Amino acid sequence: MIDLMLKGGTHPVMTIVGESWRFIDTGPLDGPANMAVDEALLEHFHPETSQPVLRLYGWHPPAFSLGRYQQAAEVLDLELCAERGVPVVRRITGGGLIYHAEELTYSIVCAPKHIAEAGTVKESFARLCGFLIRTYGRLGLKAGFAVDNTPAGTRLGGRTAFCFAGKEEYDVVVAGRKLGGNAQRRTKRLIFQHGSMPLRPALSSAIPFLREKMSALDKSTASLAELGVAVDEEALKQTVAECFAETMGVILQTDALTAGELETGRQLEEKKYGSFSWNAHGITG
Repeated sequence: MIDLMLKGGTHPVMTIVGESWRFIDTGPLDGPANMAVDEALLEHFHPETSQPVLRLYGWHPPAFSLGRYQQAAEVLDLELCAERGVPVVRRITGGGLIYHAEELTYSIVCAPKHIAEAGTVKESFARLCGFLIRTYGRLGLKAGFAVDNTPAGTRLGGRTAFCFAGKEEYDVVVAGRKLGGNAQRRTKRLIFQHGSMPLRPALSSAIPFLREKMSALDKSTASLAELGVAVDEEALKQTVAECFAETMGVILQTDALTAGELETGRQLEEKKYGSFSWNAHGITG
């Protein structure tokens, strides 16, 4: 459930010359609350007057998130999920199923003008994922985009029911292994993107719930721990914030959800993301 402090009080400021962005760390929330907060931030964002947002968060308990257009029963054993108390939520972004556990997740809300040098969807995606490359580099990893680090002839962008079973052009890879996943929703006036940064291996816990049993995920995907990086979560958050500010050339101003965002989030959690019809079938109301 959403239970966060209101905006206000004294907040530290990260001083890098540039445009000011809100930096919101909501900590771990359950699946419905996390998706509700993301949509509330998007709903309250005005492309001409609002500050763009970088949000960091975690998942407790671990949960599955479905892509906007997936049918839950086709990719998940929903009865087993219910039996074992594993939440299933639906994102507002497309793509495949993701298992969220042992990870740091980010979301971004901005307007195209905030990344003006990126004119196309692919360019904006690459631009907004650039901070991940910098972050992993600072942790000692040689990270890059799949499009630049995949053997010739390898197919990228094929549809997969499970996000981590395939690679998109701008997925982040280390030594050929996919590190997390990212998804974007874009209109002419708004850009929303979120993605995962896996800290420790967790995919084996997801496999029993999948309709299609995946093989060799341990060879095609990775977590930071599997790549030899042991990092405290709070330290990682600081590194992410610094690398985002440096990559985007902006100031991150630590902030909290406003009263309006909190209330919208609570309503979305109750009426949408806590609803079986939305989470299983993508139907609201």
